[in-house]
Amino acid sequence: MTRGLKASSAPPPLPPATGRRRRTELLTDDGVRIEAAYEPFAPGAADTADLGVADTADRARGDGRARGSRARGSLARGGQVTGDLVTGDLARGGQVTGGPVTGPAIVVAHGFTGALERPALRRAAAVLGRHAAVVTFSFRGHGRSGGRSTVGDREVLDLAAAVRWARRLGHRRVATVGFSMGGSVVLRHAALYGAGAGPASGAGPASEAESASEAESGALEAKGSAGARETAHADAVVAVSAPARWYYRGTAPMRRVHWAITRPAGRLVSRYGLRTRIDSRGWDPEPLSPVAAAPLIAPTPLLIVHGDRDPYFPLDHPRTLAEAADPSSTELWIEPGFGHAENAADAALLDRIAAWATARL
Repeated sequence: MTRGLKASSAPPPLPPATGRRRRTELLTDDGVRIEAAYEPFAPGAADTADLGVADTADRARGDGRARGSRARGSLARGGQVTGDLVTGDLARGGQVTGGPVTGPAIVVAHGFTGALERPALRRAAAVLGRHAAVVTFSFRGHGRSGGRSTVGDREVLDLAAAVRWARRLGHRRVATVGFSMGGSVVLRHAALYGAGAGPASGAGPASEAESASEAESGALEAKGSAGARETAHADAVVAVSAPARWYYRGTAPMRRVHWAITRPAGRLVSRYGLRTRIDSRGWDPEPLSPVAAAPLIAPTPLLIVHGDRDPYFPLDHPRTLAEAADPSSTELWIEPGFGHAENAADAALLDRIAAWATARL
């Protein structure tokens, strides 16, 4: 893997799978198929002995190949597309096979070059699963999902499909937790799909953000019904290691990320070395930035989490986000010794994040 395109910290050990995890495919409002997984809430399921990362990664790849093969077989036999859900072994008529679903859910949005079966995301989902049901998915261009990555732009449609799916499974309260690129996506998603959200009063950046949000919301509205958009909103939002603004190149790791995104050679490395397919076309128009989205999220509760040892984004990013957001519904955690995103988040931090999110659902 190319140096600088992932956090330098090795992920802690991954808890074993519980055997209840189910996979399916979602269809986004712009027609991209996204692989997704659902883990029902089972208190204490992740509190067993840890497995080594290499052993679990091998098992995850094997599990993914088997399940992916079954899912493709179902689709080849004429699996039915129902809105944003492609029926498979998971759901029948919007309910999990085996009974109705209750309680809150957490939808997890991974970072750039991550995917549903990556060990760091599996570990994070397992820890979050101590507190609620968990939906994970691979953004477009990542893992076995279709399409190409737009690095935070159309990924809001992927997250919307995952949140909508959680609600169709029966979860009335849903939190989104995003890491790095996924952190920027949960912020933009909350601004564009928020239930009753609005900008801070007054002129200036907030008003400009409102205009940009209205324009982008109109474009998203054209891709799906108003009712579908309403069911895709989040009830609580957590952005971990998120950038505040686009095009940041102030650190060596981010300069390498930009090389991977903008240069043909970099996209080849990303495709074959990192298994991430990147759209070669630039943004047109430029999407609402995370800092412009932040004031539009209230009254939805927002938690911004950042490490003081993040090698990608320095502390002015989370502070800028927190300053732009509504203080009455926003919290900022600066975590000592924490690096970047899901690769560096330990179980204690993830437990605190899940406790914060579920307390607000």
